[in-house]
Amino acid sequence: MKDHHDVLIRPVVSEKAYGLLDSNTYTFVVAPGASKPEIRDAVESLFDVSVVKVNTLNRQGKRRRNRRNGVWGQRSSQKRALVTLAEGDSIELFEV
Repeated sequence: MKDHHDVLIRPVVSEKAYGLLDSNTYTFVVAPGASKPEIRDAVESLFDVSVVKVNTLNRQGKRRRNRRNGVWGQRSSQKRALVTLAEGDSIELFEV
């Protein structure tokens, strides 16, 4: 079993992620090999909340061109988890 701090890498801070807070859904960047049960256990133990649903998605890194010498590179790919919490639960990390 992985350590819970190794499963959750960081929260996603974006306009879309803050829009999902109204539906009690939180977005995290997670380890590429993390499964849904591991993500559920990590969120429940680190933040002391109950998780209703976990959705995951893999985002491919964008292909970008270097302006100086024209060499193509690629940003790193990410795995994200959309975690829906039970009614009444919240994570203070995201409070404004």
